[in-house]
Amino acid sequence: MLAATAIAAVVACASPPHPAPGPPPPAPELSRAQRQREAVVSAAEGVVGRPYRRGASGPANFDCSGLVAWSFAHAGIDGLPRKAADLERASRPIALASLEPGDLLFFRIDGRKTSHVAIYVGERSFVHAPSRGKRVERVDFDHVYWGPRLARAGRILD
Repeated sequence: MLAATAIAAVVACASPPHPAPGPPPPAPELSRAQRQREAVVSAAEGVVGRPYRRGASGPANFDCSGLVAWSFAHAGIDGLPRKAADLERASRPIALASLEPGDLLFFRIDGRKTSHVAIYVGERSFVHAPSRGKRVERVDFDHVYWGPRLARAGRILD
C-alpha cells in the first residue's frame, strides 16, 4: 500500500505543469465622448474653491456658465453659450436617471425660467459656481437649497 501511494505521488508530481495564465485582456478603449466627459469633470473639480465672479470664465474666477464653458473648452469643445438658459436650449434633454458625468444640470431659482447651470460629476453630485460671495463647490443633489430647484438635465456630449 505504501508503494502504491509513493508511485501515485511521483506520477502526480510528474504531470505537466498547468500553463501560466496569459496577460489580462486589454481594457476597452474609451470613446471620444467618454474621454471628453472625463476631461470636463476633471477640469471642473480642479477649480473647486475658486471665487465666483459674475461674467467670469476662469481660470481665477467663474460664474456658473463660465465654469461650464471653461470646463468644456478643456475637453476640446469651444463656443458653448454663456447663459444658463441658452445652454439648456443647446443641450439634449435627458432623464435624471440617465445622467452621466459631464452632463449639465439646470436650475430654476425663481421657479419660472432657467437661471443656473452646473456640471454633474457622478455619485449624485455636481460642481457649480453658486453666487456672489461664494466659491466653486461640489454639492449633493439632496442639498436643502439646490435640490428642490433642480429643473432638468441636458447632454452636450454624446
